[in-house]
Amino acid sequence: MRRLRVIILLFVMGLLLPLTEGYAVDLPGSKDHPLLKRFAGSEIVGYHVKRFDEYELQTSTFNRYNLETKRREYVAPSLKPEGRLTRIWYEVPGDVGSLEVFRNYLNELRSKGFVILYDSKKDPAATQWNNYLAPFGSMDIETNRAKYIFFAADRVGICVASAKMNRPAGNAYVHLTVVEWGKADPVFKAKRGAYVAVDIIETQPMVQKMVTVTADQISNSLNTTGKVSLYGIYFDTNKWEIKPTSRPSLQEIAKLMKQNPALKLHVVGHTDNVGGYEFNMGLSKHRADAVVASLVKEYAIPATRLTANGVAYLAPVAPNTAEAGREKNRRVELVPR
Repeated sequence: MRRLRVIILLFVMGLLLPLTEGYAVDLPGSKDHPLLKRFAGSEIVGYHVKRFDEYELQTSTFNRYNLETKRREYVAPSLKPEGRLTRIWYEVPGDVGSLEVFRNYLNELRSKGFVILYDSKKDPAATQWNNYLAPFGSMDIETNRAKYIFFAADRVGICVASAKMNRPAGNAYVHLTVVEWGKADPVFKAKRGAYVAVDIIETQPMVQKMVTVTADQISNSLNTTGKVSLYGIYFDTNKWEIKPTSRPSLQEIAKLMKQNPALKLHVVGHTDNVGGYEFNMGLSKHRADAVVASLVKEYAIPATRLTANGVAYLAPVAPNTAEAGREKNRRVELVPR
């Protein structure tokens, strides 16, 4: 009799606690984040970890997706925490809807000590989702499903939330997107059920590891190899605004050009292959334009001595099949004119 009661108790607990630590056939190399369990019966179909990045965290109603900047715009400015970014995509197949999964995740977040910053199901203005899911198509993530599995989902089932937990080791933020597929679709490798995108940002100061290439080193590389690759010019993912940590490299470029008044340069932007050719061609050109604009405006280098070019991922220095290679391919090169 006692054994029967235990079995019944375990069964009831299983019904009350849909989030679980049980594993399905996950994407190789992926794993759950220790801060958050998964929904029962789900498997990891997308995974990406970046040691340090800036994240735009939604805390208000989605307004529109800007096709020029490739960014979402909200009624109120988003938070921008910086730190370790973990992206996980879960597939929850079967007779399950996005709202059920969404509510379970919110309950799990609260139980772990998170404060909910935004809940789209409690936002009466959250009715327009046109292109909200567009960023998923160019997201830097390894997946065994179609990259557009979120973008092509039914907009009616979209559920979005963000949350924050204060920690002595650094605050943690979570952004949650849940979508629904009413039926399987072999084109997108989608199963009937729900898909969950969990982004976890653990704030931490960036470890300064940049070794600035000096003006003399740039000159030597130009003279011996005909070009120089610079990794000390920094941009956020899918953006072209130069980050302040790029200043030492820009100063050395300006120093070289002032020491050599006859020197004229092509400034060439390079990207990895995440996001497609047309997007990366535009991104690489915008980044090159930003470098030229900075040298002209902030360092008084004549614009006639600089030409901005973008080549997307057409000149890789490493395979784009892994993050280590993609990191090497994201660079700015200087080539004498």
